[in-house]
Amino acid sequence: MTAAPAASQETRTETLRPVRRVLIANRGEIALRIVRACKDLGIASVAAYSAADADARFVTLADDAYKLEGRTAAETYLSIPTLIELAHRSGADAVHPGYGYLAESAEFAAAVAEAGLTWVGAPPAAIRALGDKAGAREVAQAVGAPIAQGSPGPVATIREAAEVAGRIGYPVAIKAVHGGGGRGFRTAADENALPAAFEAASREAKAAFGRGECLIEQQIVRPRHIETQCLADEHGTVRVLSTRDCTLQRRNQKILEEAPAPGLEPQQEQTLMEASQRILAHVGYVGAATCEFLLGADGRITFMEANARIQVEHTVTEEITGVDLVAWQLRIAAGEALPESFDAPRGHAFQFRINAEDPAHGFVPVTGTITGYREPAGPGVRMDSGVGAGTTVGADFDPMLAKLIVWGPDRATALARSRRALDEYAVEGVSTLLPLHRSLVDAPDFSGEQLRTTTRWLEEDFMPAWAADRAPAPSEDAGEPAEQVEVVVEVDGHRLVVTVPAELAAPAARPQRSRRVTRRSARAAAATGTLTAPMQGTIVAVDVAPGDRVAAGDRLAVIEAMKMEQPLTAAHDAVVRAVAVGPGAGVRSGDVLVEFEA
Repeated sequence: MTAAPAASQETRTETLRPVRRVLIANRGEIALRIVRACKDLGIASVAAYSAADADARFVTLADDAYKLEGRTAAETYLSIPTLIELAHRSGADAVHPGYGYLAESAEFAAAVAEAGLTWVGAPPAAIRALGDKAGAREVAQAVGAPIAQGSPGPVATIREAAEVAGRIGYPVAIKAVHGGGGRGFRTAADENALPAAFEAASREAKAAFGRGECLIEQQIVRPRHIETQCLADEHGTVRVLSTRDCTLQRRNQKILEEAPAPGLEPQQEQTLMEASQRILAHVGYVGAATCEFLLGADGRITFMEANARIQVEHTVTEEITGVDLVAWQLRIAAGEALPESFDAPRGHAFQFRINAEDPAHGFVPVTGTITGYREPAGPGVRMDSGVGAGTTVGADFDPMLAKLIVWGPDRATALARSRRALDEYAVEGVSTLLPLHRSLVDAPDFSGEQLRTTTRWLEEDFMPAWAADRAPAPSEDAGEPAEQVEVVVEVDGHRLVVTVPAELAAPAARPQRSRRVTRRSARAAAATGTLTAPMQGTIVAVDVAPGDRVAAGDRLAVIEAMKMEQPLTAAHDAVVRAVAVGPGAGVRSGDVLVEFEA
């Protein structure tokens, strides 16, 4: 789909700027994606990398690479002075921020321009207008886009939040003004849940983006999450290329996306297209953008936010439209005008996020070394990956390892190809979302002709039974369950795969692929008299003290790893005997956090 241009195609003229050498201010698979787009356009690419990424594929495949001193994101990929200095030192004439990190930083965009470099993204003014949810809400209201009831601006305290929530009615959504990627978003069903939700949203956003202000909005219960992929040039033209459905999420972070969004009525598509075009045109937007909406069960569409960057899920739009969105980011940054129209979308595509997480144990991020890696291939299969065998997955960065994208001429064919590709995909050494994805593509509510999923469907309807089926039965001594591996054997020439305890598998018989290590969750650990850290990370909150009585399900602490917060809860009623950590403490997997009375 396309929107009518905001300026005449015949009268405008292009002002081209040379973009010959691009510094990529990002890492992982998106950095590699930008490297490839640069090569396709004959542009030199420069990778900026931290010590942890020294052997990453985006570093080895870029035309040039420079090391960033420091270990954490704040010291490397979030350091504006460091990146500007590196751009000059490397001879780059442009900077591409990818997504995440500084991609939606008006300060970084302005600093790039002030340094005489070309910014591959939206103008600072447009980022400021859309870069926080309060500003985006004001823009949407100004152009007549549909919005939900909520606070007129950011609220700074829980008391203010409670006043707004009481006025508009529960349940409410707490949305960090400067949040993104699902971070800084919580919901509260009633006034008792509001303080903890407000605190968590604010804290998480401040840790990830440096700002903790929040909006309060009326929560649309059990909606679908729909978005539009847009491109805009500096000559005033805005194109809406396609819709996407990003409904399948956990903790408000997407794990599976598809395009186009299935089941939309023509009038709904028109509303999405026109609202997106008006919002972006109003702020003078330039570059790639995504406008996000909620689609209620009653068919009502509500604008949520606009993302002033390329999205993780841009790939599914590329597959159905044939448009290289990253290449167009670079072409637009050079002053090129968008064409009169793009080809109409064709077929259907899915994207599966391959994160280093353990879905059977609350999606806890995991660390380790990838010991074996096999990507799928065949008709309709695309891989955007930044890892391979030998890659170390640490706790300092986002847990996404790769993206599997599958296209088919229709949704049913795309699903069939997805099942085949997911079965072929093997990652050894760290837990991933692959087992969950293999189940999701067979779930009737998702794969059937009538899509019955909502933004809470995965967590509330699907995951409880799915995780319970995969939880190990606790042993009498509550010890750590043994790792199991798959071994290939032949019986009378018949090839079989059997599962055995790891200690029974000789080194020579190690499998082509291994099951994940079965680990105790934090809840299971509580049953043994202690709460232990399920992963390496930082304790951001401790909710109990010695002598406290806790009930099953009570939150005991919050751990942050890979830019994600994970609540740690009690498995059963207990009395706290000792607390071994405080906020800010760094912990390793297995460290004791809380001890309970016998």
